[in-house]
Amino acid sequence: MSESQTMPDIAETGLTSAQVADLKANGQSNAVKSSTSRSLADIVRANVFTLFNGIIFAAMILVLVTGSWKDAVFGFVIIINTGIGIVTELKAKRTLDKLSILVASDYLVRRDGADVQVPHNEIVLGDIMWIRAGEQVPADARIVRSWGLELDESMLTGESRTVRKSKDDDIYSGSTAVSGMALVRVTAVGAHSYAATLTAQAKVYKKTVSDLNKGINTILKFMTFLVVPLCVLLIWSQMNAVGGWNAAVSTGEWRSAVISAVAGVVGMIPEGLVLLTSLNFAVAAMRLARKNTLVQELESVETLARVDCLNLDKTGTITDGGIMLNRVEALDAEADMRSIKQALFDLSNEGQPNGTGQAVLAGLDEQGFSAGRVDARVPFSSARKWSSIFDGSAVWTMGAPEVMVSQMDGDYADILRKVDEYAKDGNRVLLIARHGGAAPADYESEPSLDRSSRPVALVLCSEHIRSDAESTLRWFREQGVRCRIISGDNPVTVGAIARKVRLTGDREPRFMDARELPEDIDELAEVLDNVDVLGRVLPNQKKAVVQALHRNGHVVAMTGDGVNDALALKEADLGIAMGNAAPATKAIAQVVLVDSKFSHLPDVVARGRQVMANMERVASLFLVKTVYSALISLGVVLTQIPFPYLPRHITYIGGLTIGVPAFILALAPNTRRYIPGFLKRVVRFALPGGIAVALSILLSTWLLPGIMHWDVSNAADLAQLRALNAIVLFVLGILVLARVARPLVGWRGLMVLAFAAIGALGVAIPFVRRFFALIVPRGSTLMATLIMIAVAVAIFLVCVGTARVLSMRKQAGKTEKI
Repeated sequence: MSESQTMPDIAETGLTSAQVADLKANGQSNAVKSSTSRSLADIVRANVFTLFNGIIFAAMILVLVTGSWKDAVFGFVIIINTGIGIVTELKAKRTLDKLSILVASDYLVRRDGADVQVPHNEIVLGDIMWIRAGEQVPADARIVRSWGLELDESMLTGESRTVRKSKDDDIYSGSTAVSGMALVRVTAVGAHSYAATLTAQAKVYKKTVSDLNKGINTILKFMTFLVVPLCVLLIWSQMNAVGGWNAAVSTGEWRSAVISAVAGVVGMIPEGLVLLTSLNFAVAAMRLARKNTLVQELESVETLARVDCLNLDKTGTITDGGIMLNRVEALDAEADMRSIKQALFDLSNEGQPNGTGQAVLAGLDEQGFSAGRVDARVPFSSARKWSSIFDGSAVWTMGAPEVMVSQMDGDYADILRKVDEYAKDGNRVLLIARHGGAAPADYESEPSLDRSSRPVALVLCSEHIRSDAESTLRWFREQGVRCRIISGDNPVTVGAIARKVRLTGDREPRFMDARELPEDIDELAEVLDNVDVLGRVLPNQKKAVVQALHRNGHVVAMTGDGVNDALALKEADLGIAMGNAAPATKAIAQVVLVDSKFSHLPDVVARGRQVMANMERVASLFLVKTVYSALISLGVVLTQIPFPYLPRHITYIGGLTIGVPAFILALAPNTRRYIPGFLKRVVRFALPGGIAVALSILLSTWLLPGIMHWDVSNAADLAQLRALNAIVLFVLGILVLARVARPLVGWRGLMVLAFAAIGALGVAIPFVRRFFALIVPRGSTLMATLIMIAVAVAIFLVCVGTARVLSMRKQAGKTEKI
């Protein structure tokens, strides 16, 4: 016998094949077109045509035109950086395109008078469809007839309890049938269904805002205003330095003039910083992946460092969604506990027990109980709020205490007070009552609770709290991150769970019913300051809570697992989904805890802080080069001297004093909390060092030709001067590195010494020396080099020391005002 033949006979014949074909032709099927707001072309265009790539590419072309390919090696960073950006965003696009709240599966619909299986996308408007236990509702519908259908709507509403559905009730796509079944008529399909509407709002592409990238882009934009005019002026000044335009063109000296100009331009662009930022995000993401944490947008790693407000969904985050049996408490000291527990087992042992029933069965099974005698049964109904069995000698009933007590003779106020106390502790409390007589004749057709039944025991169940919840919340408190629990469940119950996990430490958590929240965002922001737990929260309210916290200047992270969390996760600065979350929720979250362990969050935040703190060091290192390159270029233009060094010099020096050390520093352990003002601190660090380097190199270029009797119009003498300046620049680069890497203890000090030694060793290797146009100074050149190094170190110490004194005075002034 087929499955459809076992179904109750229904007069409905369903749609005809012709009607189905017409509806599909008119686009009224359950198929949803899935696409993100960014096409492949948009992604490639956004990553290729950037300000950074434009400047570097133009500079590379200029150098290649001169034929000096050795001075154009800096251009490879374009390919690497662009590739990382495109691959990352394509991965995000694929994730967003797969976004779907609904599980794709086949459903039983009635067509032409027969029940047939059709795919999810083939369901059409007006279809008569069966919804059976275990199935996810694929489209919005209205119930034609129900056989005890109960739905889990937690993915939509956030409430963990099941909801009983009757004839003419509306049901929505995304909910799941827990028990029973129903015949329904489809009322909305495809993009018009409730789940698809939520999906459409969640799928809008939103790029994670990176404070680090914003700072770097600010530097790049500022440098653009300098680069273009300075590049023109540098070419003009270099042409004059080789005898003017006519002489430069006729003798071919224009090539050296262009290379010199590019040396200034490339030095001003922190190209390694852009690349290293992308790489550092990627490495952090890979490290987190080893701890079952998936980072879906690399920039979100940095956002982790700035989070100061964490909104937690109760189910799936604080609790694991499961229910556990705590204990059975007899109300009479002489009661037969074994008989009570046996009855409790049989009461829960329905065909498809709900979550509470499953918890009771699991708990009693561990104690050795198994199915007993049941002569008659009334299954649990959320409308009645109780279930009942007759075991041949007595009728046992289990259900909601307040409902059962109201239908029994006697005064049970003491029992209700006890129930209330247990409920405030976060327990789900059920009452067991017993009636010694036989089941009435109409027991199954018209079930009712015998008024002579007497309470015999209370059953205490609770949501299973994750073992790591309390320690994780304690870590966040110590780190200054304000945590709130936001749930669709009863605020009293959620407040009790918050108390158990010590959400607010020693202080009692303050809870509130979300139905009392103001709709005005500004008023909501004020209310939230005094609330730790929100219950009965609707999906749009979760989003409004995030918006209100933003209004107060908070950086908000949000955890969730249901569709009801999707909009809030999208609105938050950082969306964190559990691994067992709905597909839609995982797809829009920037971070997914694959194994759903809340305890991974401290690792996630710590990794973000490491990235931000280390990248601040690295940015300071790179920006020193930007400052001195700009100042040297300006000095060259104003004094009409040859540019002090070649692009390949800056490639060699930058690689050993900035590039490779920066990569090491970026990956080093660092637990410093994020402090606002990233760009200001970087600039404050870079200015004194950059000024000192620029002044030293310009002095060397101005004074050495006279001291050494060099003629800079002579190619050999100019090469000597540039090679000597490269040595001075390398020494100062090591000093800047030492300043950034402080404290110089352990591996940090060894790193600085190692790169200083590698730089000196490179000069001694003939191939390296020739490729990078370096020299080993001897005789009078060595003496001049040592003098210029001494002068440069003195200038550096004076500039850095002056900056430190000024900073201390400024800080002291602020303290006095306070």
